[in-house]
Amino acid sequence: MTDDPSAVAAAVADAHRREWALVLAATVHVTRDLDVAEECAQDAFAAALTDWCRSGIPSRPGAWLTTTAKRRALNVLRHRGVETRALPLLVEDDTVPGPAELLEDDGSPLPDDRLRLIATCCHPALDQTAQGALTLRLVCGLSTAEVARAFLVGEATMAARITRAKKKIAVARIPYRVPPAAELPERIDAVLAVVHLLFTTGHTPPAGEELVRRDLVERALDVSRLLRRLLPDDPAVAGLLALLLLTHARRETRTGPDGRLLLLA
Repeated sequence: MTDDPSAVAAAVADAHRREWALVLAATVHVTRDLDVAEECAQDAFAAALTDWCRSGIPSRPGAWLTTTAKRRALNVLRHRGVETRALPLLVEDDTVPGPAELLEDDGSPLPDDRLRLIATCCHPALDQTAQGALTLRLVCGLSTAEVARAFLVGEATMAARITRAKKKIAVARIPYRVPPAAELPERIDAVLAVVHLLFTTGHTPPAGEELVRRDLVERALDVSRLLRRLLPDDPAVAGLLALLLLTHARRETRTGPDGRLLLLA
């Protein structure tokens, strides 16, 4: 079975918009190294461009990409065994009872991989600019140039900031996990700020021809709903979710048939 390269390219681009954060978060579980995980996730998307032309676009692109990225990560770790043991890695502590143990109404685990990634990106050991930049780079999958435009700085400056933030996460041994329930209230302001930034970036992207990045908007709404389930009595969480839903309610009337912005009048 051979698929048209243009159709495959479109499918990979769509998967990148929708699945990037999930693929990266799952790969970090294997590597406990943000740089290696990001590299392996990118390799998986690159491999999809050729493999899907030969074998066809899979019914579950996200699962295919996650499996490929994890396999790539395991191969990299085997070849970097000595180097990896000598470097500080993300600590993953699942022994602390917390939100990760909560279940959906149907008994399935809450999908907290993206929340775990966001919680790492907005750890209080990082300053607010680093939190936002890392979230846009890792959770949203934006390029360094796009993140730089969002913060109105040069690309080299933003690349240095992101590199320093990743290094600080590793050196400070910041845990790669959702904070335990007792810590969530004091950490929630940083998390909410990052989720709002995620929504804003999707609502009005800093680059590209699209007026709206629906994948980023939906990602922010998903995480907001998850936070609402984790902290049902927190007024700030409820307020953010309400604000995002209210803003997103006008989504179908923001543009005309030609894709141009429609003024409110």
